[in-house]
Order: sequence, then structure tokens, then C-alpha cells
Amino acid sequence: MPVEWTQRPADDAPPRAALQLWPYRSLPKRGFAGFIGGTAALIALPLIMVLGTPVLWALLPFLVAAVAGVWWALSRSYRDGEVLESLEITPERMRLVRRERGHPDRVWEADPYWVELQLHEGERPVPAYLTMRGAGREVELGAFLSEDERRALAEDLQRILARIARR
Repeated sequence: MPVEWTQRPADDAPPRAALQLWPYRSLPKRGFAGFIGGTAALIALPLIMVLGTPVLWALLPFLVAAVAGVWWALSRSYRDGEVLESLEITPERMRLVRRERGHPDRVWEADPYWVELQLHEGERPVPAYLTMRGAGREVELGAFLSEDERRALAEDLQRILARIARR
């Protein structure tokens, strides 16, 4: 699951937590290299029949362009998926920082006592859309997570916020 509690609150301690969220990667970097190699090999296989003929030189630029296009598309997908959301929770403050490649960091801060956590069902862009409202703003959290992961995250956050409200 692309969610990591780097500091999970203990039941008897003041609620302090740190959370990292990132998009799921179905194709790791090692798999990326293997996929590109396999694609190049499969595209080059039919070229064996035309080795030594002028047809090879006519087909080769198109096949190289096809492999380069797959490489570019997968690389672009990796760059677009470089998103990291960091949430820090203390009894005095909640701070969400969203880091995206090519964009400045977006920061949201609020007093956790007044933060309203909402799990929207069916009325937003994704099922179980998770938002936090506080300090006059509403921010999304983990929109790239699966529906079940957002639900589990909402439960964890609700438990932490309830502990802060009791103090």
C-alpha cells in the first residue's frame, strides 16, 4: 500500500503522527528496462527476414520510432506520478505538504481540533473522495489511492482527530 506511517501514535502518548502518501507503481524501474528490452526484441524479430536487403533500412526508422515512443510514454508516466503527500499531525497543528514534479510545494495548515474530515461518497471525482477542511480551505488527501486505501486512511485519521479532541 502506498501509505506509510513514519510515526504512528501510541495509545497512551499525545497524538503525534507523520504520514507519507504516494501513487502506486505497477511497473518498477527494473521492470521498465525489461519491458523496453522485450519490446525492442519483439519488434526486431521480423527484421531477421529482411537482413541484408534495402527493406531493412526502410523499416528500421519506424521500428526505432516505435520503441522510442513507448520509452517516452512510460518515462512521462513516471514523471507525472512523482507526487508525494506528507501529513504531520501534532496536538497543536496539522500540516499537509503536496510535492509534485515541476510545481512548487502546496502547503495547508490548520488546528487539528477544528479540522473536519469528510469521506465523500459518489459526489466527487473518485469514489470515497477524502477531504479535510480547516483554516478556511478544503484540501484533498490521497486522491491517487484506491477506494479501500482512502477508507482505511479516513478511519485512521478520524481516530487520531478524536483523540486530539478529547485532550
